[in-house]
Amino acid sequence: MTAIARRTPPAAPDTAAAPTPDLGPLPTWRLEDLYPSPDAEELKADLADADRRAAALHDRYVGKIAGLDGVTLGELIAEYEVIDEIVSRVMSYAQLVYASDMSDGANGRFYQSMQERVTGITTRLLFVTLEINRIDDATLTEKQADPALARYAPWLRDVRSFRPHQLSDDLERLLHEKFVTGRSAWNRLFDETMAELRFPIDGKEMTSAEALDCLSHPDRDRRREAALSLGGVFRDNARLFAHVTNVLAKDKAIEDEWRRFPQPWSGRNLSNHVEDEVVDALVSAVRDAYPRLSHRYYAMKAKWMGGDRLDYWDRNAPLPDDDDRTIPWDEARTIVLDAYGRFSPDLAEIGRRFFDGGWIDAPTRPGKSPGAFAHPTVPSAHPFLLLNYLGKSRDVMTLAHELGHGVHQVLAGETQGHLLSDTPLTLAETASVFGEMMTFRSLLDAETDGKRRRALLASKVEDMLNTVVRQVAFFEFEKRVHTERRGGELSVERLGEIWMDVQRESLGPALNFDETYAYFWTYIPHFIHSPFYVYAYAFGDCLVNSLYAVYRDQPDGFAERYLDMLRAGGTKRHQELLAPFGLNAGDPAFWGRGLAVIGDLIEELAAADSSD
Repeated sequence: MTAIARRTPPAAPDTAAAPTPDLGPLPTWRLEDLYPSPDAEELKADLADADRRAAALHDRYVGKIAGLDGVTLGELIAEYEVIDEIVSRVMSYAQLVYASDMSDGANGRFYQSMQERVTGITTRLLFVTLEINRIDDATLTEKQADPALARYAPWLRDVRSFRPHQLSDDLERLLHEKFVTGRSAWNRLFDETMAELRFPIDGKEMTSAEALDCLSHPDRDRRREAALSLGGVFRDNARLFAHVTNVLAKDKAIEDEWRRFPQPWSGRNLSNHVEDEVVDALVSAVRDAYPRLSHRYYAMKAKWMGGDRLDYWDRNAPLPDDDDRTIPWDEARTIVLDAYGRFSPDLAEIGRRFFDGGWIDAPTRPGKSPGAFAHPTVPSAHPFLLLNYLGKSRDVMTLAHELGHGVHQVLAGETQGHLLSDTPLTLAETASVFGEMMTFRSLLDAETDGKRRRALLASKVEDMLNTVVRQVAFFEFEKRVHTERRGGELSVERLGEIWMDVQRESLGPALNFDETYAYFWTYIPHFIHSPFYVYAYAFGDCLVNSLYAVYRDQPDGFAERYLDMLRAGGTKRHQELLAPFGLNAGDPAFWGRGLAVIGDLIEELAAADSSD
């Protein structure tokens, strides 16, 4: 697709550049729901309005927040919320335009210019949270007796959780203003470099999304060729990716030291509102389960594939008797919405809005952001989903996953508003993984063919291993990299050694690796954009496994309680949200219960295998 400067998205939600063979017409975003174009007068007006409002709020209240009564402080936060939603709308639009084609220089410049403009506006608002955090607990509690301020109690709770790590006003302002030329700039370098890489496979120059998809191709020679091409291109660019990784890890270490975070992952735990011991219990439980989960499963798969060992490019390969047919877009839509509807018609109705309203961008194209995501934007608009849909069963599960994020974001935004709708990463993965589980169970219940049923079970087990085992291994990789980086820069070779250590530990002795796999750490965007994000996937999967067990045993009234949990957004912590289901993530047995679900599916596969 040829990049066009200041490209305006298509007007109709079902308009795509051209029908992809066998998939049918794929939808693209209707970003004019946010703004008509990057140079739209509406966008300029919003920026001017936010600038004016921020200046007025600053001039009126800076240095005075501690002396405000509850009513006035509530009014101040309400105005702060309005301004923050305006600039969040602008940045959401800029991020989505950029993600549509990161190879277009105009999109990159627009994204950067919006970041700089918004940073200038929000710098005037820093005083709000800084001064709120200097109010003592007793005084703030008295102020919250007024309903105008009491509404924002969950937001105040979360803001004040960072009080021990807050720096002086000048330092906070410096860090805020330098973000656009610091971490954000390195993120952009990573994104644009990855978007421009091409991987020669089968006589074609493929994007990273297309090349990675080849690792699940039915033909073993194609998988091997793709793996070697990926590893070779990653190796050729490893010095750049190592430099980006080292700079960002050092940048984080400097800020962590100033903020007095004891470990590199402490800040992430705090922002996720999850206790260190809960994360430690999760990670320990998953690592202890490696032998009976991933090690056992991949040994089984090696035999299914005709050997005692499994080459790494066969790890996500379809089983020999799995047809893994191409699933057109319209069929994928039906599969996912039907699964959602069987659980809750209300959930499916919200999901239908994404397909009918131009809220999904599905085609794979050069320059587009790889992978998939759900962007919440702001409550006054609606979320947008990005996919790279290629018609595989895993793509259908990805659609179910991202749609779960989307309906969660809609429910929380409509109920709680802008400041209170934001959900910690650990809980943000709940609805997405639950959406996958509903879709999988729907397909499994309808399948009567023994071979196809085994293929479905195996595919789900592999998805769960990728979500739980692989993400905890990623977390371990980050822990080791960031810890060692405190002692000096890590070489490309050392990064590869750490990567291979955690891969061998997590995937087990049945996997064969060659030297090309030592460079696969380079493409993981979470390491760059959101350090230590990855354990949230394992948290969400194990949590959903426990939730689904409750649903299976006590279905009456479950859907209503589940929707209430999603509507809560960021107003409740995990203990409060799970209490209506009789679950407690602080219980050491909680994670074992979730992991047992994966073990049971592997056991079912083993039983079917022995009976053949």
